[in-house]
Amino acid sequence: MAEIVKVSQLVEKLSLEIVTGDEKSLERVIVTGDISRPGLELTGYFNYYSHDRLQLFGSKEISFAERMMPEERLMIMRRLCSEDMPAFIISRGLPASEEMIQAANEYGMAVLRSPISTSRLLGELSSYLDGRLAPRTSVHGVLVDVYGLGVLIQGDSGIGKSETALELIKRGHRLIADDRVDVYQQDELTVIGEPPKILEHLIEIRGIGIIDVMNLFGASAVRGSMQVQLAVYLEAWAKDKKYDRLGSEDTSVEIAEVGIPQIKVPVKTGRNVAIIIEVAAMNFRAKTMGFDATKTFEERLSRLIEENSTNQ
Repeated sequence: MAEIVKVSQLVEKLSLEIVTGDEKSLERVIVTGDISRPGLELTGYFNYYSHDRLQLFGSKEISFAERMMPEERLMIMRRLCSEDMPAFIISRGLPASEEMIQAANEYGMAVLRSPISTSRLLGELSSYLDGRLAPRTSVHGVLVDVYGLGVLIQGDSGIGKSETALELIKRGHRLIADDRVDVYQQDELTVIGEPPKILEHLIEIRGIGIIDVMNLFGASAVRGSMQVQLAVYLEAWAKDKKYDRLGSEDTSVEIAEVGIPQIKVPVKTGRNVAIIIEVAAMNFRAKTMGFDATKTFEERLSRLIEENSTNQ
């Protein structure tokens, strides 16, 4: 399910100035990440007005409104207001008209202002709201930042996911979430993972209990959210099972309706899984940059076979 965003949270996150508004107006709820720039509405055309969106005023909207008569401007501002319209936001530090402030006060709404440009403010508003309002699901596992790569460690209960994450943290990597990872789709190809509030910065180690990673290892050992780019599945070593030795089997797992590349690592006594995951992360990044050791080996093998065939 999606989170709830209040106007007060938006003010705090984007450092917006409150031109007018009381505590009640700042408690209004934002239900969509879509932002409206009321161009046609300022001309009086309200047939397709999205009354549940934030109303963003830039230079064009402000200059157009200034050409109106005060009575007409007040009428339009009142029509823009509604019970579920969150707030007015003005960019570039432009002044709010008396009619906008009057209409906002009548409807118990806030008028907010930012010094940054309209396009930049629109991007920051959309990015923040889309992330907060996106539907969330939970996956079982541990999410760790390994060399700037979001690695989701999964596997059967008791396989050693948290212990492996702890070893990675000791080696200088960062914890995002342990045991349960809340994920959401940022766009069609991007999945973001973050910890539930109750588990933030915490990791559970059997035999020890709950550990506060930030308290023990410092602020540099944790991170608030991370794109999930690689899934590592830890499975118990089976003697009779055949494992991929060349890395030529491309598998993926679906997380938040996005396919995430996955590798499976057999776990048995004596294997340093943390180092294996470090190397897997480096190898994955190298592949994305066009350096594939498996292809290099296959090319060398093909050349060797051709040379032997020629010499026979």
